[in-house]
Amino acid sequence: MATPAAPGKPARSETNETIRFLLKLALFVFILRSFIFSPFSIPSESMLPRLLIGDYLFVSKWNYGYSRWSLPWGIPLIPGRIFAHDPARGDTVVFRSMGPDDHDVIKRVIGLPGDTIQMKSGQLFLNGKAIPKQRVADFIVPLTPNFPAEKCGAPFQDVDAGGQPICRYPQFRETLPNGKSYNVLDQGNLPIADDTDVYRVPAGNVFLMGDNRDDSADSRFAPPEGMGYIPMERIEGKALVTFWSTNGAAEWIKPWTWVSAARLDRIGHGF
Repeated sequence: MATPAAPGKPARSETNETIRFLLKLALFVFILRSFIFSPFSIPSESMLPRLLIGDYLFVSKWNYGYSRWSLPWGIPLIPGRIFAHDPARGDTVVFRSMGPDDHDVIKRVIGLPGDTIQMKSGQLFLNGKAIPKQRVADFIVPLTPNFPAEKCGAPFQDVDAGGQPICRYPQFRETLPNGKSYNVLDQGNLPIADDTDVYRVPAGNVFLMGDNRDDSADSRFAPPEGMGYIPMERIEGKALVTFWSTNGAAEWIKPWTWVSAARLDRIGHGF
């Protein structure tokens, strides 16, 4: 007489398998975005000339340690700041702004705790010494759907050799005492931004500025006009590399425009 077969393990349903996969995927993405890399898109012109509206970049998350602001939506799972490292002057960082409408912002680190910063006639002074500011070739950016004429003041609107509308800004090269060098824009005499009091950076904070000096709400201005000093624990990471860029002309229902709107020459540029 045949012996009945032992019952096997009940088969997992396809729905359960899908849920398990999605949970594992969500956990992987959460860990990746929180502790390794996170994408960031540029929404404004405050970091011209280095970053254009429509640039997409990866931010490395390990450089300065971790805090609640390293996690998506600022989930309060990390007390204070762990594995902390201070940024270097000249680093381009993404951080969480303060206030009821807090959001992610990108700026350049200019001052560290104890530093003094001042602007005189558009020139940066760090710890009482003028930072070299060398005139270089004008910065030229085409007028596009995500950078229309309204974003370029009338004195800077021009056309290129082919008759295409462009924006032409005076451009300068700054070099910090640590050797970090980068380009900035100076659109003209704007006393509120170009002639300031002396700022002394408090302990545990940084002083941040946009490279587009006359069009950046940064640490030179107190909230709500600007952002004031930024606590170290609000720094989320360091700008690493541009992985995509678009001029804003793409339409979802027209896939061929995804390529025609791409600025492929901007991909792969580091910081």
